[in-house]
Amino acid sequence: MTTPSQHAYPDHWEADVVLRDGGTARVRPITTDDAERLVSFYEQVSDESKYYRFFAPYPRLSDKDVYRFTHHDYVDRVGLAVTVGGEFVATVRYDRIDARGMPASAPADEAEVAFLVQDAHQGRGIASALLEHIAAVARERGIRRFAAEVLPANNKMIKVFRDAGFTQRRNFEDGAVRLVLDLEPTAESLAVQRGREQRAEARSVQRLLGPSSVAVVGAGRTAGGVGRAVLRNLLDGGFTGRTYAVNVALPPDLTEIDGVPAVRSLAEIEEPVDLAVVAVPAERVPEVVADCGEHGVQGLVVLSAGYAESGPAGRERQRELVRQARSYGMRVIGPNAFGVINTGPPVRLNASLAPETPGRGRIGLFTQSGAIGIALLAGLVRRGAGVSTFISAGNRADVSGNDFLQYWHDDPDTDVVLLYLESIGNPRKFTRLARRTGAAKPVVVAKGARHSGSAPPGHAVPVTGIPDATVSALLSQAGVIRVDTVTELVDAGLLLANQPLPAGPHVAILGNSESLGLLTYDACLTEGLRPLPPLDLTTSARPEDFRTALASALADPGCDAVVVTAIPWVGENGAMESGDGEVLATALREAAATAPAKPVAVVHVEIGGLAKALSAATTTAPRPGPPPGAGAAQDTPPPVPAPAAVVPEPPREPGTAARRIPAYPAAERAVRALGQAVTYAQWRRQAAEPGKVPEYDDIDESGAAGLIDRVLGEAPADPHGMSLGDDDTRELLARYGIAVRPTLPASGPDGAAEAAARLGYPVALKTTAPHLRHRADLGGVRLDLVDEERLRAAYRELTGLLGEPAELRPVVQAMAPRGVDTVVRAVIDPAAGAVLSFGLAGVASELLGDVAHRLVPVTDREAAELLRSIRTAPLLFGWRGSAPVDTAALEELLLRVSRLVDDHPEIVSVALEPVVVATQGLSVLGASVRLAPPPSRDDLGPRRLPSY
Repeated sequence: MTTPSQHAYPDHWEADVVLRDGGTARVRPITTDDAERLVSFYEQVSDESKYYRFFAPYPRLSDKDVYRFTHHDYVDRVGLAVTVGGEFVATVRYDRIDARGMPASAPADEAEVAFLVQDAHQGRGIASALLEHIAAVARERGIRRFAAEVLPANNKMIKVFRDAGFTQRRNFEDGAVRLVLDLEPTAESLAVQRGREQRAEARSVQRLLGPSSVAVVGAGRTAGGVGRAVLRNLLDGGFTGRTYAVNVALPPDLTEIDGVPAVRSLAEIEEPVDLAVVAVPAERVPEVVADCGEHGVQGLVVLSAGYAESGPAGRERQRELVRQARSYGMRVIGPNAFGVINTGPPVRLNASLAPETPGRGRIGLFTQSGAIGIALLAGLVRRGAGVSTFISAGNRADVSGNDFLQYWHDDPDTDVVLLYLESIGNPRKFTRLARRTGAAKPVVVAKGARHSGSAPPGHAVPVTGIPDATVSALLSQAGVIRVDTVTELVDAGLLLANQPLPAGPHVAILGNSESLGLLTYDACLTEGLRPLPPLDLTTSARPEDFRTALASALADPGCDAVVVTAIPWVGENGAMESGDGEVLATALREAAATAPAKPVAVVHVEIGGLAKALSAATTTAPRPGPPPGAGAAQDTPPPVPAPAAVVPEPPREPGTAARRIPAYPAAERAVRALGQAVTYAQWRRQAAEPGKVPEYDDIDESGAAGLIDRVLGEAPADPHGMSLGDDDTRELLARYGIAVRPTLPASGPDGAAEAAARLGYPVALKTTAPHLRHRADLGGVRLDLVDEERLRAAYRELTGLLGEPAELRPVVQAMAPRGVDTVVRAVIDPAAGAVLSFGLAGVASELLGDVAHRLVPVTDREAAELLRSIRTAPLLFGWRGSAPVDTAALEELLLRVSRLVDDHPEIVSVALEPVVVATQGLSVLGASVRLAPPPSRDDLGPRRLPSY
């Protein structure tokens, strides 16, 4: 029987979605208050669409129809509407039916579904988004199949069902196409959903970065002020579209500011406006948003401050700003933003407070801080680099770094993505998008607020409890290059944007300073590279000597990259000369252009003009092609410049290649950037073959699910969860092929002897008190007790030293074969998802933080990498003559734990400690599992914009 709570309005079904054209709309349940909206909506639908919906002419809805379509129980009868500007533009409804097609209640698990989309909004992807949401609602209510009858001529609706990716069946009966869709998500349906998400979000960003017209709202009539500064920057940057100045306080006789039309409201502008830059006090922003929405503006850049960064009242003001903008289908950059820049020749947009538009380049730059954005832009300009696009999003209440990753993935003008982040609102989605983008072009991240434990005040996002070291490991798994400072962000960006990726870690070093060469050599070792012996050209070397040496090094098949070190050279009169930097730069570029494509970096000291000259692109002869057998994996999107062994060069002008060689003032900075490129290139090669999640025949998923349901059903409701008992823990793990060595309680010496007799000698005697558990260093464990006499003696010693049996809770366990003690854990973070961790057991590993992490589900390749990525990994592979342990068994254990937590979202933590890995096999000596009601999985549900 349906409970009253099931009839309550399900506000968690409400969602903002991005549509195919980049606009936004709201999905929400239909209520009894929507009668007038429904009638108005239906009146605007064409007769043809009405015919397709009802299979007959149906010019208007009767009162009975309106009542039926607005009264739902939200269980067996559900209706959802899509709204724009508060008005309906589409509806969908399902009715639960039985096997005869008659109205029914649970346990019937099939429902009839029907859609209606207003003609003016067809083609925007609304029906596809609605299908995702109504399917998720149906699954929540126990419905497993949708049935739909569609007229054969209704090709658009048939295509919506066909392209959804769900398992489906079709047949033709009584003049209609009958479709039945299984609603269980499939790999295909998830891929379809994410593909649509990427295209829609990328399109929404493209509308913000490529407007045909811009209105600056708040541009004053006198010089000075934020709005006037943005207007001036737009004009000075050469914006190719139409520009308007808008200010409600302008006198009626003022029709022009800085040579552009000046108006008091957007309503006075006769032409469409794509983008509005808002620079008015926060209290006036709502009326500006309404003005923009009524005029059909597509997006807002809100520079105004006074939002979440100012306190609780500002936080609510920020939420209302996003709600209001989305109700009109607009997306928002900001508030408290610095602005956006697009250097593409068709646009030339500088809608920011940056007084100087940076040169055109191939770096996409996103920051959550205006001050850091200024510093990064200045650093790039100073070193002769440009950007494709720049965004400083401020509080990023709506458009975030995730949206720009979606855009940059396909952007042909961007080869490298640089992100300065102070918070990650959706880590699970971010790592997924970063992995996808990283397979095509490098993603480099500098993260602020790493140790504060909270996001900056303006960022109204959930705070993840994962330590920063874990976040770093997860970013690395996704192929993200993590740097510590904004200086390193620029250093890495310069190398990656202008040089091919290295095919390996072997680095040639050449230059005219032996000391600088040795510093570079040491820096390479520190970064894990393999430097070749430095080549000292002596201080008398001239530019032509550098050219010859560099060409020779690049031609060496044993060299993957070159670092050139340069100091002022000795002239003919014996005096030191700084020389003409352009001459040396030309020599280096000529050598690099005629040699195989390998990265080159320059470390220079006091050579005037060298860095600027190296940063200038020149057209040179074509490079030799890739060596035989080298090349990128098939079906890879257009990649970044890279050696043939990794990926091909991106398209340039036929027969030419642009060569900018990055220059660094210190060897450590150049080598660190090169080391990051080597690591990324290796990840990129491995990402082409990411491994697989293996299937195990002995896994009993349904049995484990039944055990979990039973335990949670018997336990009192607790959102914080509960710990499984020892017996249930062993049974649950056994259903996934993970055996835990049994322990027997030993409440006294006689109980210990009886337990040992049952298990068989030799045994171990251990305490299980929380303060002593897994702490052999505190004396709570006695091993290799070969007979009853030694067992009783150990029991007396243990209780005499540490306390009474009731406090210590001693247990007896059969001895496992000797090996290396390890720890395997999995925990669930609400934002990041399930994280699998591995390390060696013991205080030393805990003290040094020597633990590796991977996101679940883990592939066989990732499991192998996981156990090899800790610093103490050599102990597993025969360190100092010891026998190597069974790492294959350990990898299998990691994969089984990964499957367990991935299959059952109710499992919020698993700890196997210790796991003793012997030369043959392993033994799990201790295990604990915690359960809780399953958290929501936004990444598997229907598309929706975040709402903070």
